Amino acid sequence: MRVAILALDGLFDTGLTVFLDTFAMANEQAAAQGFPAPPFDVRVVGVRRRIRTAHGLSTAVELASTIGRPDWVVVPAPSVRQPDRLIEALARRDTRDAMAALRAWHADGVSVAAACIGTFLLAEAGLLDNREATTTWSLAPFFRQRYPAVKLDDSRMVVASQSVVTAGSAMGHLDLALWLLRQTSPELATLVARLMLIDKRSSQAEYIIPDHLAHADPLVERFERWARDNLSVGFSLQAAARALSVGPRTLQRRTEAVLGKSPLAFFQDLRIERAQNLVSIGYDIEKIASEVGYADSATLRTLLRRRLGRGVRELRAEMQR
Repeated sequence: MRVAILALDGLFDTGLTVFLDTFAMANEQAAAQGFPAPPFDVRVVGVRRRIRTAHGLSTAVELASTIGRPDWVVVPAPSVRQPDRLIEALARRDTRDAMAALRAWHADGVSVAAACIGTFLLAEAGLLDNREATTTWSLAPFFRQRYPAVKLDDSRMVVASQSVVTAGSAMGHLDLALWLLRQTSPELATLVARLMLIDKRSSQAEYIIPDHLAHADPLVERFERWARDNLSVGFSLQAAARALSVGPRTLQRRTEAVLGKSPLAFFQDLRIERAQNLVSIGYDIEKIASEVGYADSATLRTLLRRRLGRGVRELRAEMQR
């Protein structure tokens, strides 16, 4: 597999090194197992001859126009975390040139992939329109607002949509690298994951901090505060809308536009977050159920297992490690 890592100024250093180290480990283990040749030919390329990372490390790269046709082009994340700074980064000349190169590669049948905030480059280039995709959960509300044509599911860690693959938050670079390894050799990918102590994570959902997302919009932020104050009472769309002085449809539309989910689903997220916190400090399950608005613990147990894949006993065991 020929892989071109498209590097731009200000990139997230860890993202680049994760790709390089994971592919290097794979080639090393392939040689030890008697592969006739390294399975991965990895090049770091750019639209300029040198790039400077976010930590100020300067390195020479190959010009993207000179390397021939790769099988995959992979985009590490730029090291920006605020929407206004990201808009500036997307408007830079080198970023626009990189997006033009991505469109040309994709039109030529080359597969493209990106992790974390690197997914914004694919979306800005139009390569995610009408496709399923994921991104870093912390910027998902901004992503939804800027790219409404993308079918975003920020709960997922890796999303493959034909010849375009996206991965989630910062260490999603690891998940994307392993996904690419599996396309060549599932056995080699498993070995590398074990040697590098990489956990299998199919979802970002349990890492998401609900109130962080809510702050992306004033109405949703007010709804989040109302929801936390009313967890023990239970959810009512009409009551929430009345308390916020808006119509139920307005609240429904705004939460779906910003969070990608209904007010009830977000309320359930807050219930899960609160329940996890109470489990961690040793509350009885019946008391926890009452605190988050359930008349009995059976419903809460079912919700925890459905959302987190683990029950109360497993969660308590994790907290004690």
